[in-house]
Amino acid sequence: MDLTDPTTPRDIKGIIFDKDGTLFDFNATWGAWARGVLEGETAHRPDTLIPLAAALGYDLDTGLFEKGSVVIAGTVHEIASLAMPIVGETDADAMIVRFNAAAIDAPQVEAAPLAGFIARLKSAGFKIGVATNDADAPARAHLEKSEIEHLFDFIAGSDSGFGGKPAPGQLLAFCDVTGLTPNDCIMVGDSTHDLHAGRAAGMVCVAVLTGVADRDELAPHADVVLDTIADLPRWLGLQS
Repeated sequence: MDLTDPTTPRDIKGIIFDKDGTLFDFNATWGAWARGVLEGETAHRPDTLIPLAAALGYDLDTGLFEKGSVVIAGTVHEIASLAMPIVGETDADAMIVRFNAAAIDAPQVEAAPLAGFIARLKSAGFKIGVATNDADAPARAHLEKSEIEHLFDFIAGSDSGFGGKPAPGQLLAFCDVTGLTPNDCIMVGDSTHDLHAGRAAGMVCVAVLTGVADRDELAPHADVVLDTIADLPRWLGLQS
């Protein structure tokens, strides 16, 4: 990471974050948790565990998600649509309810100490939002567990009525709620879905490496690539 990158931020007033892989380290959070969920979904048909893991891009041996996994940037509806025919589920709503309930209980591993990090950005005057392809209820539960939900000016999941990434609907809704223009804002994320949404909305795009994608994959779509969100204040020029 080069914090002297010639790409310098504009007069930024708003920051919208992805959640999984950005605020929270992706594989550290979801790797071990996922195996239990997949085993639960295939308990009645154990022979479907391996094909289900393969379809969702999950390595049963390492307990990690692979690059390109739908779970990384997809919505719960997309994940369920892949899983249903494999496990023989016919009720999409029931599977989505199970996935969301399990996600609420997933122990989150913060990419940086979030309470102080978000409070610092708020005290500097930034409007702060979250745009995630997770559902709204799990997203709010995770932020609440980290004691930061109340600090956000805007929180949107894939079922909040603004669509999901890579479309820009959530980001534009953040602007509507805060009264900012996209030109005033940055999108911070760990996947190309996040960065494509930021570009489509007209925001500065900041990539972080706490997801599954590496620097080479993210750099062509980002204005800057940082190791973690902990590097963002310095890049924004905030005094330590």
